[in-house]
Formats: sequence, structure tokens, C-alpha cells
Amino acid sequence: MTVRVLVCDDQVLIRTGFVTIIDAQTDLEVVGECGDGRAAVELAARLRPDVVVMDVRMPVLDGIEATRLLAGSGVPDPVKVLVVTTFDLDAYVYEALRAGASGFLLKDAPPARLLDGIRTVAAGDALLAPEVTRRLVGRYASRVAPPPAADGSPLTPRELDVLRLVADGLSNAEIARALVLSPETVKTYVSRILTKLDLRDRVQAVVWAYRTGLVG
Repeated sequence: MTVRVLVCDDQVLIRTGFVTIIDAQTDLEVVGECGDGRAAVELAARLRPDVVVMDVRMPVLDGIEATRLLAGSGVPDPVKVLVVTTFDLDAYVYEALRAGASGFLLKDAPPARLLDGIRTVAAGDALLAPEVTRRLVGRYASRVAPPPAADGSPLTPRELDVLRLVADGLSNAEIARALVLSPETVKTYVSRILTKLDLRDRVQAVVWAYRTGLVG
């Protein structure tokens, strides 16, 4: 199935580069592009993309607020958003996660990482740039709410093992190798974890792991 992508970036050269890279893939299709957050919200309502690739600093409406309107809590039909920015700043990650983004990448990442990120987010998983995962998500989690008691976790010991590795930023394939499991089994464990904890995606699972003291 082809993943429908909307690209939103106010820098024309960067936006054109993203569109060219994405459209060259047989399983990805750019259905629209724009240069500000307000246009992204309007286009997403009309085009219903699977993933919006969203810049942060833009005119009219910035990427964080646009993400909140597209994927935030209470949005009846949320769209998956992958935030891609040149700014490796704590505040942007915090706000992107709060707004409902399913992923965060830096613009200097290799094209292959961008493409993998779009596919990952479209599949219902979440993605954080390896450069920011542990450093920033840990700080974000500590600011969200007081941690609940970890011993009240409904997870099995094996599910806790998987969650620890998810929180370390490992992919399903890497977790499978570490625990000597098949990738399909790991995917099942991750899905079970999200269901038991009533979490939307891997980003929220990582936050939960930090808040409960499972990792830190």
C-alpha cells in the first residue's frame, strides 16, 4: 500500500528536495506540499495524507501548533506527524511530543533515515532521532507528571524487557537480536504493551518508561 505524504516546509529548496526524495520511492507518494502550518492543516483536511512531514519554524502558523491541530489530544481523526527540523533544541522536542507528533528528526539526517521515518510513523510506530532520544525524552518525561509506582505495572517481565529496549531507542529488529526473538514476536510484544498501558505509540511508551523509573 502506498503511503500518502504531505510535505510542509517554508524553505522552497528543502521542500522540493523532500518531495523529490519521497516521490522517488515506489511505496511513497507526495499528495501535497505547502509552506506554512495553516496551509498544512487545511490541506490535510482535504487530502487526508497518511503522514505529514512538518517543519517547526514557519510563518502564519508554526509547525508545533499545526501538529497540535492535526494530531493533538481530542482531535477526532488525528493525522500522523513527523517533525523534521534543523533545530536540535529541547523545547522543540518537548512541544512536538506534547502536540502529538509521532516522530522527530533533524534535517541533516541522511535521506534514508527520513524515508524510514515516514514508513515507521505510517505503520503506527514512532520515531525519535537517535541523537535526542535518551537525552531529551528523559527530561521531558520528568516534567510531565509525578511518576506512578512502577511495581503496579500490568506488564509481564518479558514485556518490561522489551519496553526497556524500546526506551533505549532500539528498533524491533535490534530488540529481536538482543532478546533472541523474531521481529514478529517483538512487534506483538510492543502492540501488547501499548494496549495494556493505553498508549498511542512508542513515544508515549518511552515517556511511560522514564516516568515509572523503568529506565533513566
